[in-house]
Amino acid sequence: MEITEIGFGAWAIGGSWTFGWGPQDDSDSVATIHEALERGINWIDTAPVYGLGRSEKVVREALKDSSFDPYVFTKCSLVWNEKGKVSGVLKGDSIRKEVEDSLRRLGVDVLDLCQIHWPNPPGDIEEAWETLAKLREQGKIRYIGVSNFDVDQIKRAEKIAPVTSLQPPYSLVFPEVEDEILPYCHQQGIGVINYSPMASGLLSGKMSKERFASLPADDWRHKSPHFAKDRLDRNLALAELLKEIGKEHSRTAGEVAIAWTLLNPAVTAAIVGMRSPDQVDGVIHAADLELTEDNLQAIQDFLAENP
Repeated sequence: MEITEIGFGAWAIGGSWTFGWGPQDDSDSVATIHEALERGINWIDTAPVYGLGRSEKVVREALKDSSFDPYVFTKCSLVWNEKGKVSGVLKGDSIRKEVEDSLRRLGVDVLDLCQIHWPNPPGDIEEAWETLAKLREQGKIRYIGVSNFDVDQIKRAEKIAPVTSLQPPYSLVFPEVEDEILPYCHQQGIGVINYSPMASGLLSGKMSKERFASLPADDWRHKSPHFAKDRLDRNLALAELLKEIGKEHSRTAGEVAIAWTLLNPAVTAAIVGMRSPDQVDGVIHAADLELTEDNLQAIQDFLAENP
């Protein structure tokens, strides 16, 4: 697959659920997807659990009347019961059911990419990966990948079938995958599509203490350690630096944050969440942004002074 360096992240358009982003209007979501595709983005990343099936259905609705035919990536391993409680399951029968349910919700005959969302429970990784490999052979899936895996877990999967891609969290706020995971993927030729390059809005340039305090009560970010008081001041100060760098290039702080992740040679593309059409304009040019050595040094200095 030849994918654009920016992809549409469909987590937030799932609306309210255990790890949701608060209320979301489906018509806004559809309009946002249309805007992103018209601006050149050629892939969408979703998951069954986003909104407990809602995100996949909204993606289907958006593509139903679209003249574009983007790649659609989804996931498996997180399931929910009738009360909406989410749990991790990697048993073969469950994986097969999830894939069939995703095909139905998305209204497609084959999934372009299906990823194990989380490696939990870790003892069942092999069973899940064998199942996905068989579903690929049966023509239900074109490519199979993993998300939130460490190197040892990737190696376990590779013994069974090739890993097309890894989806890890990667940003200036959580760069931990630089140490071992990204170098391994680069060495092995495994594609990397990182999520949360703007650290869930922290580095967008639009977040503030006041805005954070006003987020809906069911917005999962209230539970995120990166938004906790001791870290919030530091992360907002980093966003201010990115905003200043962005001004030099007539770009947003968010585009600087995304561009920084794309500089890593292991990263293929970044998943960027968008909830309204106007947000597309604030991120779409990130892949074209060329940060200078002075820009990168300023960022590095900040990180050294504020670990």
